[in-house]
Formats: sequence, structure tokens, C-alpha cells
Amino acid sequence: MARPVIGIPTQTLHAIEGIPARLPASWVMNQRYYLAVTAAGAVPWMVPLLHEDPETLREIYDRLDGVMLAGGVDMDPAAYGEPRHPGCGPSDPSRDAVELQLARWALAEGKPLLGLCRGLQVINVARGGTLVQDIASELPEAIKHDYLPTEGFPRDFLAHPVRLVPGSELHRAFGRDEILVNSMHHQGIRRLGAELVPTAVAADGLIEAVETNNGGYVVGVQWHPESLEARDPGVSHLFRAFIEAARRFTGARMSPR
Repeated sequence: MARPVIGIPTQTLHAIEGIPARLPASWVMNQRYYLAVTAAGAVPWMVPLLHEDPETLREIYDRLDGVMLAGGVDMDPAAYGEPRHPGCGPSDPSRDAVELQLARWALAEGKPLLGLCRGLQVINVARGGTLVQDIASELPEAIKHDYLPTEGFPRDFLAHPVRLVPGSELHRAFGRDEILVNSMHHQGIRRLGAELVPTAVAADGLIEAVETNNGGYVVGVQWHPESLEARDPGVSHLFRAFIEAARRFTGARMSPR
């Protein structure tokens, strides 16, 4: 049986530590996401940010068995109809457009969808939700969520626990009610999108994961499991469940009626 193909959108290369991005723009993405999908038994596909070419983007999408949305820069608040908060960081509008379109197609058609960190936020916005643009300044009572590598924290630093909802895809993957997660974000869900249900919550009440309530495989987590496979076997179970869902989706679509 052919291995499922998982599309992972890229991001626009921005200036890094004083080194300017080259023109014309380049599309890049952290290799951890592609390695995690490959290790789980799928074929990763780097999706270019063809936001001005919807026909080609749709041709790419149609060849995918599942979509994974990776971490990255903040979403432009214009994507969810709000003014920019002073604490909102750099954004990538072309990536926003591509990921929102892919997410909406997948949600409408039941194609398996997995969102990691920013990817959770994209799924929420795709379903009409909104975001807290800067947790520290907007929710001063919240715990610290921004344990960033730029501040000296390793990507696999276990920052805080989250409670998992029994019966959820996450609970089945990890097999317990609470897990420790890394935390490299300063934004989060404010208003939950339609047909999404919280399936993990931090101690301060911030939603740390969502799934859908209308069937199909949709999982979004606010942490970075691709950096934790060596720390928790549940991470491998999560990626394998996603890949298996992609395999089933394509098998059902291709089977004779």
C-alpha cells in the first residue's frame, strides 16, 4: 500500500539575526516537521505559498492525503478581523492565506488535518475563531507560555502540564489525563471557532488543543510535539494516528461505491 502524502506549507524566509532575507523571496520550513511525518510512515510534501494562484494550490491539495500546519510567526490579525495589538509580532500574510485555504478545504471535506502551535491557531481562525495577540500583556493572570529558544530554553523543555479530555484523540494517543508539554508561543485562542471543542487545557484555562465535533480527524495542539518524540512515546502515537487517518481517508475515497 502506498504511503500517505502529507502536505506541510512552507513559510517566507525572513531576516534572521541581522541577516537580511534575499529577494526574490524564498520559502523554507524547519525540517523537524518533515522528519516527524516521515518517521510516522508518510511522505512529506513541501507546499509553496502560491496564494495568488488558487488553481495550482488546489491541484496540490487534491494530491494530498492529509495536511499538517506547522509552527511559525504570528498570524496577521486582519485574518480574523481585529486591529494589530502592540504585542503582536511579525506576520506572513501569504502563509496565512495559503494555510487558511488548505484548512478550510480540509475541514469542509473531512481530509485529516493536524495543527502544531501556530497550526492550532490557523485551524481556529479558519472556523471563525479569534486569538489573544499577546498573552503576557492581555492576560496578565496567565502562566508563562513563551519559553522560547531565543531566551535560552531548549525546544524540548517541558514547561507546564496540560489536562487532556477523556475520549479525545489526544487522550487515546497519550493514554493519560495529564501530560507535560513544551511551550513556545505568546498567542493563543480567545474565541473558539465553530464546531471545535477543547481537548487540552492549561492550568490558567488557556485552550491548549482542539478537535472537531463533526467527525473526521482534526487535531490542533498549542505545543510542539515534533520536538518531543524522544521524551514521550505518546508523541509517536499522535503522529501515527494522524497518518493512519490520512490512509483511511484516501482509501475510503478511492474505494468503489
